[in-house]
Amino acid sequence: MTHSHTTGPLAGLRVVELAGMGPGPFASMLLADLGAEVLRVDRPSGTGGTAIPPELDALRRGRSSVVLDLRRPEGARAVLDLVARADVLIEGNRPGVTERLGLGPEDCWARNPRLVYARMTGWGQDGPLAASAGHDITYLALTGALHAMGRKGEGPAVPLNLVGDFGGGSLYLVVGVLAAVFEATGSGKGQVVDAAIVDGATSLTTVLHAMMAAGMWRDERGVNMLDTGSPWYDVYETSDGRHMAVGAIEPKFYAELMTLLGLDPDEGRRRDAAAWPALREEIAAVLRTRTRDEWAKVFDGTDACVAPVLSLTEARHHPQLAERGTFVEIGGVPQPAPAPRFGRTPAPVPQAPVAPGADTRRALTEWGVSEVDALIESGVAVQA
Repeated sequence: MTHSHTTGPLAGLRVVELAGMGPGPFASMLLADLGAEVLRVDRPSGTGGTAIPPELDALRRGRSSVVLDLRRPEGARAVLDLVARADVLIEGNRPGVTERLGLGPEDCWARNPRLVYARMTGWGQDGPLAASAGHDITYLALTGALHAMGRKGEGPAVPLNLVGDFGGGSLYLVVGVLAAVFEATGSGKGQVVDAAIVDGATSLTTVLHAMMAAGMWRDERGVNMLDTGSPWYDVYETSDGRHMAVGAIEPKFYAELMTLLGLDPDEGRRRDAAAWPALREEIAAVLRTRTRDEWAKVFDGTDACVAPVLSLTEARHHPQLAERGTFVEIGGVPQPAPAPRFGRTPAPVPQAPVAPGADTRRALTEWGVSEVDALIESGVAVQA
């Protein structure tokens, strides 16, 4: 099976991915989704640190896989052969690990001065915590983002690992890769992209810092416009124990919300923070009188900015997402489709994830690695 794409805005871009966990694979998936040719270098242990069976792991989709033992010098040399023909290398190890393997930036630039060397970490390449382990929740904790999420009088609400790993991590890594590739077309030189989750997640809080500076945001939980402090930006339970999400920030949207609920749309109460607790109770009492799906029909297509809170399974069948094809099925596994959309160079239909090492012999040969048979016979490379 070949994974070379002829479509998508990144067709022709070649990426080597040193298999890791979470944000690195997701960034690699996004590049592959947009047409880049991504070659994943898996470890002999196979899984790359995740418990998801490879054929179900959507984060692995759209790219070929070779298995190389990087702890053996011949394995590292094979990666340098790949680097010679690549535009980008993505790695997510702790600082200094690839250098010790002989695969650091300088080693790679000796073979390919144009290579963009993209590094995905939690804490970054330097600083007192650079060598420490961490996870999404610990990175978010230090940025102020975790502190800001949740209700008044309650502890911080954990936003899964979406804001750190994938928002502050993968998305900023992709932006960095695209920027460095663009710069290299003019300079002819690659550079290190140091994508740290703490940096990206902090960047995501820019608007909060701007609002604090303007006196429009208090540095505490559950008392602000977007953190459930205001009654018109919150989730409310319905009669069947499900929820509706209300986001009627602007006066005209608020008026529509209140009218559809059969409540007084008076603008004065909306502006008077002292009236909010009573207002919240009124909204909650009305929404408790019907089921989620009954309310969804009431608000569907209106400007009240109200939507049913759907489960991950339900979301796949919502008419808006269904008509846009926001979810696709790949290899029998339902999953999100590539995003965003491109008018002239549409992204390729992603290919199903392959087992680690499924493409070892073919891909190493196609990428010009020397002595592929010897690598496989010695166990440095493994063909699944």
